[in-house]
Amino acid sequence: MKKEDKVNVIASLTELVKEYGHFYLVDVTGMDSAATSSLRRKCFGADVKMVLVKNTLLHKALQNLEGDYEPLFSCLKGTTAVMFSKVANAPAKLLKDVQNKDGFPGLKGAYAEESAYVGADQLNALAAIKSKNEVIADIVALLQSPAKNVLSALQSGGNTIHGVLKTLGERPE
Repeated sequence: MKKEDKVNVIASLTELVKEYGHFYLVDVTGMDSAATSSLRRKCFGADVKMVLVKNTLLHKALQNLEGDYEPLFSCLKGTTAVMFSKVANAPAKLLKDVQNKDGFPGLKGAYAEESAYVGADQLNALAAIKSKNEVIADIVALLQSPAKNVLSALQSGGNTIHGVLKTLGERPE
């Protein structure tokens, strides 16, 4: 590969990291073309961009960026694919689903929510990260809960008062 091409690849990888914000380093060693193609289709459906990279070029791209990517440098060995996503837990959920069926691919490391996760044992923690929309939904549910309780109490109290008045009105004197 020519030096110009390498510079272009490094620049494009740098832009992808800036654009997406979350990325997963995945070991695709042992995957045949059919399994890789299937994984690419699933990534496309989950709004995840998957790119096969040369480890040294990704290493240089990460060095060009601000942020602490150093813990991930040890993961840059072997055949590496990078999964870019705007939602932190989307690739983790996708990997869990694919691993349950095929046993491939393995997680090497990830950078999600401004933190580095190294090792395949971090997959469950990554899948448990809530997306922005999930956090907003939880907050809205928490805010609605007290209002619903007040309305429920008022409505049941009204029925109780109405029942007492009705009973008193029907009682013979």
